Amino acid sequence: MVTDLLKEFIRKSIEEDLGDGDHSSLACIPPGTNGKAKLLIKDDGILAGVRVASEVFNVIDKDLKCEIRINDGEEIHRGDIAFRLTGSQQSILKSERLVLNIMQRMSSIATSTNRYVSLVAGTKARILDTRKTTPGLRFLEKEAVRIGGGMNHRMGLFDMIMLKDNHIIYAGGIEKAIKKTLEYLKKTGRDLKIEIEARSLDDVKRILATGGVHRIMLDNFKVSDTSAAVRMIAGRYETESSGGITLETVRSYAECGVDFISVGALTHHIRSLDMSLEAL
Repeated sequence: MVTDLLKEFIRKSIEEDLGDGDHSSLACIPPGTNGKAKLLIKDDGILAGVRVASEVFNVIDKDLKCEIRINDGEEIHRGDIAFRLTGSQQSILKSERLVLNIMQRMSSIATSTNRYVSLVAGTKARILDTRKTTPGLRFLEKEAVRIGGGMNHRMGLFDMIMLKDNHIIYAGGIEKAIKKTLEYLKKTGRDLKIEIEARSLDDVKRILATGGVHRIMLDNFKVSDTSAAVRMIAGRYETESSGGITLETVRSYAECGVDFISVGALTHHIRSLDMSLEAL
């Protein structure tokens, strides 16, 4: 489904790149000249962004024909051809950089997410993203996480209550932060889940004594303390591990029995997957 957000993003991106014209193409490519191109994959990973690329082509030139050979979420390998494109040479060239920027970044995020997901296979832990995203690109980056097999934590500040350390400090402590939040939700009639951050086992005890939340985030806990916290919480609330978790450590945290593991690096430690749009 093509959303209004996607349409507006594509419109603004084309406007940013095109300005008053693609003078490089206008200077040397005769109008009405047709051609072909292919998207060549140069890295192994998970493909993401094909759906978005198709809409870019449609917006730039409805007569561009895109023959998709590999779909979002499928494995890709060096030398694969993800799609073939036929139509106006000028339109192909207008599309090239925007499509590559989108697909290289989304594919990288999907690939990274899939690695984390694979490493926790067999446990109940689900891999989550965070709000550490590129301004204006969050909806695409979070879609890439889903394509890679992960889950979206929250889309923004509006769809979940998340009481982190600074909220707790400003509110006057864990107990006051929870109490004020419950009062706010009752007063405003909002039905939002509440997650609260714990930075120590003592914080976990205070949260459990207060109650009223849905999930406890175990922030920067050691593996041993994570196991202890999961035993303390014992199914009363969802649990989430967060803070500096890497490919090397994610399995250890998953085996503690947490429900979720959030990884900011999925969207902000990214090396774009290599691919190119090549003329035929």
